[in-house]
Amino acid sequence: VLNAQKPSKVIFYDDFTQSSLDRTKWNVVVTGDHFNDELQAYIDSSSTLYIDKGNLVIKPVFSPGFVTKDGKHFDFTSARINTKTKFDFTYGKAEARIKLTKAEGLWPAWWLLGNEVWPATGEIDIMENIGEGDWANAAVHGPGYSGETPFVNRKYFQSTNDVTNWHIYAVEWTPTEMVFKYDNEIIFRVTKKMVNHYGEWVFDTPKHLILNFAVGGIFPVKINGIKGVGQRYGLPQSTADLIKQNKATMMVDWVKISQ
Repeated sequence: VLNAQKPSKVIFYDDFTQSSLDRTKWNVVVTGDHFNDELQAYIDSSSTLYIDKGNLVIKPVFSPGFVTKDGKHFDFTSARINTKTKFDFTYGKAEARIKLTKAEGLWPAWWLLGNEVWPATGEIDIMENIGEGDWANAAVHGPGYSGETPFVNRKYFQSTNDVTNWHIYAVEWTPTEMVFKYDNEIIFRVTKKMVNHYGEWVFDTPKHLILNFAVGGIFPVKINGIKGVGQRYGLPQSTADLIKQNKATMMVDWVKISQ
């Protein structure tokens, strides 16, 4: 058949049907490094990371006075997992089925990261959300286009099908481009030619997988403007209250990588 696509081969899959996280596939990060002025410390605990009815649940928890191993103080704990040293890949389709909570200042994400020093081997943000129900975004970072990257695009959802519903967030990554798809709809394309206008294309090296749930920090602040004396950076009191009630969750049904 003309133009027939070759069937893809699944090279990584986790549908979280075990009773706890499969640590042959995933590492659980414990905060020592601190990023983006975020308000949470990452811990390895069933309070912030657990399996429920075949879904991975990542949940920030109100933990006033929590102290990290390097002596920093936080009012929230949460979870971040990755596959560094356990699984990485170069080119293919990365997708995950995810359901989020809508509340200003939350910052869950599903992304791919190069194995060397950031941003020299690239970052591919498949899905970031900062608590607004009607959109999620994809972004690409690398040398010359990191942080305030020019490569970022939002997908706006219908009010009847916002981020609090299940969506499949994916990227199709080839030697010349990254095509981001939400529920199989193309929302953004970043090509090698576009990237080379700003810096070096570093998407020809292996990337590992990351799922995390941050709270507050520099990206939420850019959107909600919550900063100043007596305020938690990027986090309104209403969302802090939601976290205290254990109602802020990132649920992951499955993660799949195919080539």
